Amino acid sequence: MSRSEASRSRIAVLASGRGSNLQAIVDAIAAGFLHAEVVAVLSDKPDASALNKVPPERRWAQSPKAYADRAAFDAALGDALAGFAPDWVVCAGYMRILGEAFVQRFSGRLVNIHPSLLPLYKGLHTHTRALEAGDAEAGASVHFVVPELDAGTVLAQARVPVLPGDTPDTLAQRVLAVEHPLLIASLQWLVAGRVAEREGQLEVDGNPLFSPLRLDCAGMLTR
Repeated sequence: MSRSEASRSRIAVLASGRGSNLQAIVDAIAAGFLHAEVVAVLSDKPDASALNKVPPERRWAQSPKAYADRAAFDAALGDALAGFAPDWVVCAGYMRILGEAFVQRFSGRLVNIHPSLLPLYKGLHTHTRALEAGDAEAGASVHFVVPELDAGTVLAQARVPVLPGDTPDTLAQRVLAVEHPLLIASLQWLVAGRVAEREGQLEVDGNPLFSPLRLDCAGMLTR
Protein backbone atom coordinates (compact mmCIF):
# COMPACT_ATOMS: atom_id res chain seq x y z
CA MET A 1 0.00 0.00 0.00
CA SER A 2 1.35 3.44 -0.93
CA ARG A 3 1.61 6.29 1.54
CA SER A 4 -1.18 8.07 -0.38
CA GLU A 5 -3.53 5.11 -0.04
CA ALA A 6 -2.72 4.70 3.64
CA SER A 7 -3.63 8.30 4.39
CA ARG A 8 -7.04 8.18 2.75
CA SER A 9 -9.94 8.79 5.11
CA ARG A 10 -12.08 5.75 5.70
CA ILE A 11 -15.77 6.44 5.01
CA ALA A 12 -18.61 4.10 5.92
CA VAL A 13 -22.06 4.77 4.50
CA LEU A 14 -25.46 3.89 5.97
CA ALA A 15 -28.08 3.58 3.23
CA SER A 16 -31.57 2.13 2.85
CA GLY A 17 -32.24 2.53 -0.87
CA ARG A 18 -30.65 3.01 -4.25
CA GLY A 19 -27.64 4.94 -2.96
CA SER A 20 -27.51 8.02 -5.17
CA ASN A 21 -25.53 9.96 -2.56
CA LEU A 22 -23.22 6.96 -2.14
CA GLN A 23 -22.68 6.93 -5.91
CA ALA A 24 -21.76 10.60 -5.76
CA ILE A 25 -19.13 9.76 -3.12
CA VAL A 26 -17.76 6.88 -5.20
CA ASP A 27 -17.60 9.07 -8.30
CA ALA A 28 -15.86 11.90 -6.43
CA ILE A 29 -13.22 9.49 -5.14
CA ALA A 30 -12.66 8.02 -8.61
CA ALA A 31 -12.30 11.51 -10.09
CA GLY A 32 -9.72 12.49 -7.47
CA PHE A 33 -11.96 15.10 -5.85
CA LEU A 34 -12.21 13.30 -2.50
CA HIS A 35 -9.17 11.80 -0.76
CA ALA A 36 -11.01 8.90 0.83
CA GLU A 37 -12.22 5.36 0.34
CA VAL A 38 -15.59 3.77 1.01
CA VAL A 39 -14.69 0.95 3.37
CA ALA A 40 -18.25 -0.21 4.05
CA VAL A 41 -21.91 0.15 3.17
CA LEU A 42 -24.37 -0.92 5.86
CA SER A 43 -28.12 -1.17 5.52
CA ASP A 44 -31.33 -2.09 7.31
CA LYS A 45 -32.61 -3.38 3.95
CA PRO A 46 -30.85 -6.54 2.74
CA ASP A 47 -32.10 -5.89 -0.80
CA ALA A 48 -30.98 -2.24 -0.93
CA SER A 49 -29.30 -1.59 -4.27
CA ALA A 50 -26.78 0.69 -2.54
CA LEU A 51 -25.05 -2.43 -1.26
CA ASN A 52 -24.06 -3.39 -4.79
CA LYS A 53 -21.81 -0.35 -5.11
CA VAL A 54 -19.07 -1.98 -3.01
CA PRO A 55 -17.55 -5.49 -2.99
CA PRO A 56 -19.27 -8.17 -0.85
CA GLU A 57 -16.63 -8.00 1.88
CA ARG A 58 -17.51 -4.33 2.44
CA ARG A 59 -21.25 -4.93 2.88
CA TRP A 60 -23.38 -5.52 5.97
CA ALA A 61 -27.17 -5.75 5.91
CA GLN A 62 -29.71 -7.15 8.31
CA SER A 63 -33.44 -6.75 8.75
CA PRO A 64 -34.38 -5.12 12.06
CA LYS A 65 -37.19 -7.68 12.28
CA ALA A 66 -34.57 -10.32 13.01
CA TYR A 67 -33.74 -8.62 16.32
CA ALA A 68 -35.61 -8.50 19.61
CA ASP A 69 -35.85 -4.71 19.65
CA ARG A 70 -34.37 -1.46 18.32
CA ALA A 71 -31.52 -1.51 20.81
CA ALA A 72 -30.45 -5.00 19.77
CA PHE A 73 -30.41 -4.05 16.09
CA ASP A 74 -28.51 -0.84 16.78
CA ALA A 75 -25.94 -2.76 18.81
CA ALA A 76 -25.40 -5.23 15.96
CA LEU A 77 -25.16 -2.40 13.43
CA GLY A 78 -22.72 -0.54 15.67
CA ASP A 79 -20.51 -3.59 16.17
CA ALA A 80 -20.42 -4.25 12.43
CA LEU A 81 -19.65 -0.60 11.72
CA ALA A 82 -16.87 -0.46 14.29
CA GLY A 83 -15.32 -3.53 12.65
CA PHE A 84 -14.71 -1.52 9.50
CA ALA A 85 -12.83 1.16 11.52
CA PRO A 86 -14.27 4.20 9.74
CA ASP A 87 -13.02 7.74 10.22
CA TRP A 88 -16.39 9.12 9.11
CA VAL A 89 -19.87 7.65 8.97
CA VAL A 90 -22.29 9.13 6.44
CA CYS A 91 -26.05 8.62 6.61
CA ALA A 92 -27.01 8.81 2.95
CA GLY A 93 -30.64 7.92 2.51
CA TYR A 94 -30.70 5.83 5.67
CA MET A 95 -34.37 5.83 6.62
CA ARG A 96 -34.22 4.36 10.12
CA ILE A 97 -33.87 6.51 13.22
CA LEU A 98 -30.63 5.77 15.05
CA GLY A 99 -30.86 5.18 18.80
CA GLU A 100 -29.05 7.29 21.38
CA ALA A 101 -26.50 4.61 22.28
CA PHE A 102 -25.48 4.20 18.63
CA VAL A 103 -25.23 7.95 18.08
CA GLN A 104 -23.12 8.43 21.18
CA ARG A 105 -20.83 5.60 20.14
CA PHE A 106 -19.91 7.41 16.91
CA SER A 107 -20.41 10.97 18.13
CA GLY A 108 -18.45 13.64 16.29
CA ARG A 109 -17.89 11.55 13.17
CA LEU A 110 -21.46 10.76 12.17
CA VAL A 111 -23.04 13.08 9.58
CA ASN A 112 -26.33 13.15 7.68
CA ILE A 113 -27.70 14.99 4.66
CA HIS A 114 -31.24 16.30 5.02
CA PRO A 115 -33.45 17.92 2.34
CA SER A 116 -34.32 21.17 4.11
CA LEU A 117 -32.67 24.28 5.48
CA LEU A 118 -32.39 23.09 9.06
CA PRO A 119 -33.59 23.86 11.66
CA LEU A 120 -36.65 24.16 9.40
CA TYR A 121 -38.61 21.00 8.62
CA LYS A 122 -36.96 18.21 10.53
CA GLY A 123 -38.22 14.76 9.61
CA LEU A 124 -40.30 13.90 6.54
CA HIS A 125 -42.29 15.75 3.85
CA THR A 126 -39.88 18.66 3.84
CA HIS A 127 -40.78 20.00 0.40
CA THR A 128 -44.52 19.93 1.02
CA ARG A 129 -44.02 21.79 4.28
CA ALA A 130 -41.80 24.43 2.63
CA LEU A 131 -44.44 25.05 -0.05
CA GLU A 132 -47.26 25.21 2.49
CA ALA A 133 -45.29 27.80 4.47
CA GLY A 134 -44.80 29.97 1.38
CA ASP A 135 -41.01 29.92 1.68
CA ALA A 136 -38.98 31.73 -0.96
CA GLU A 137 -36.06 29.33 -0.60
CA ALA A 138 -35.52 25.65 0.09
CA GLY A 139 -32.42 23.53 0.14
CA ALA A 140 -30.37 20.86 1.86
CA SER A 141 -28.22 20.63 4.98
CA VAL A 142 -25.31 18.45 6.06
CA HIS A 143 -25.31 18.12 9.83
CA PHE A 144 -23.68 16.18 12.62
CA VAL A 145 -26.02 13.53 14.02
CA VAL A 146 -27.25 13.75 17.61
CA PRO A 147 -29.91 11.62 19.33
CA GLU A 148 -32.66 14.15 18.59
CA LEU A 149 -33.92 13.83 15.00
CA ASP A 150 -32.22 16.23 12.56
CA ALA A 151 -31.15 18.49 15.43
CA GLY A 152 -27.36 18.30 15.27
CA THR A 153 -24.98 21.12 14.43
CA VAL A 154 -25.32 22.12 10.77
CA LEU A 155 -22.02 21.99 8.90
CA ALA A 156 -23.09 23.32 5.49
CA GLN A 157 -26.15 24.23 3.44
CA ALA A 158 -27.13 24.69 -0.18
CA ARG A 159 -30.06 26.91 -1.14
CA VAL A 160 -32.38 26.86 -4.14
CA PRO A 161 -35.27 29.16 -5.05
CA VAL A 162 -38.88 28.12 -4.68
CA LEU A 163 -40.49 28.96 -8.03
CA PRO A 164 -44.10 29.86 -8.87
CA GLY A 165 -46.05 26.72 -9.66
CA ASP A 166 -43.65 24.42 -7.82
CA THR A 167 -44.96 21.09 -6.60
CA PRO A 168 -43.28 18.93 -3.96
CA ASP A 169 -41.83 16.83 -6.81
CA THR A 170 -40.39 19.72 -8.81
CA LEU A 171 -38.93 21.27 -5.69
CA ALA A 172 -37.49 17.92 -4.64
CA GLN A 173 -35.68 17.60 -7.97
CA ARG A 174 -34.18 21.08 -7.63
CA VAL A 175 -32.98 20.30 -4.10
CA LEU A 176 -31.60 16.91 -5.17
CA ALA A 177 -29.44 18.66 -7.77
CA VAL A 178 -27.55 20.45 -4.98
CA GLU A 179 -27.52 17.59 -2.46
CA HIS A 180 -24.73 15.66 -4.14
CA PRO A 181 -22.29 18.59 -4.56
CA LEU A 182 -23.12 19.74 -1.02
CA LEU A 183 -22.31 16.33 0.43
CA ILE A 184 -19.05 16.01 -1.51
CA ALA A 185 -17.91 19.53 -0.61
CA SER A 186 -18.70 18.86 3.06
CA LEU A 187 -16.77 15.59 3.02
CA GLN A 188 -13.80 17.34 1.41
CA TRP A 189 -13.61 19.68 4.41
CA LEU A 190 -14.16 16.86 6.89
CA VAL A 191 -11.50 14.50 5.52
CA ALA A 192 -9.06 17.42 5.29
CA GLY A 193 -9.57 18.04 9.01
CA ARG A 194 -10.76 21.60 8.41
CA VAL A 195 -14.12 21.29 10.15
CA ALA A 196 -15.24 19.67 13.40
CA GLU A 197 -18.03 19.81 15.94
CA ARG A 198 -17.28 20.28 19.63
CA GLU A 199 -20.08 20.36 22.19
CA GLY A 200 -22.58 21.68 19.67
CA GLN A 201 -20.23 24.30 18.22
CA LEU A 202 -19.02 24.21 14.62
CA GLU A 203 -15.29 24.84 14.28
CA VAL A 204 -13.57 25.66 11.00
CA ASP A 205 -9.77 25.64 10.86
CA GLY A 206 -9.79 25.58 14.65
CA ASN A 207 -11.99 28.65 15.05
CA PRO A 208 -15.69 28.82 15.99
CA LEU A 209 -18.13 29.48 13.15
CA PHE A 210 -21.59 30.64 14.12
CA SER A 211 -23.43 29.94 10.88
CA PRO A 212 -23.19 27.02 8.44
CA LEU A 213 -20.84 27.02 5.50
CA ARG A 214 -22.63 27.68 2.20
CA LEU A 215 -22.30 25.99 -1.17
CA ASP A 216 -21.52 28.47 -3.94
CA CYS A 217 -22.35 28.20 -7.64
CA ALA A 218 -18.97 26.55 -8.29
CA GLY A 219 -19.73 23.71 -5.87
CA MET A 220 -17.33 25.00 -3.22
CA LEU A 221 -18.03 25.79 0.43
CA THR A 222 -17.65 29.37 1.61
CA ARG A 223 -18.01 30.99 5.01
